[in-house]
Amino acid sequence: MSNRVRCACRRCTIRGLMGPAVIITVGVLFLLDQMSGGNFSFGNTYPMILIVIGIISLAAAAASSEGHVSGTMPPQTPMAPPAAPAAPQNQFPGQGQGQ
Repeated sequence: MSNRVRCACRRCTIRGLMGPAVIITVGVLFLLDQMSGGNFSFGNTYPMILIVIGIISLAAAAASSEGHVSGTMPPQTPMAPPAAPAAPQNQFPGQGQGQ
């Protein structure tokens, strides 16, 4: 689970529409390409994707960022101090002991 906080300011809300708007625009352009006899081919209409991206970017830049929340939330429980390292164990019994 992520510690990220979702921001609900107008700027972040508008920016969140970028992906769905581009996907819908591409779908409409392909639909126009299939339905028309070549007047609206994708090769002629693809700049509409850039126009949609530009419009959404301008709208996000002009929107208010009042109430913007950035970053992640700190952990709710304090971190426990690390335990002291245990003394190393002799891996080979009988070795290093005075016989």
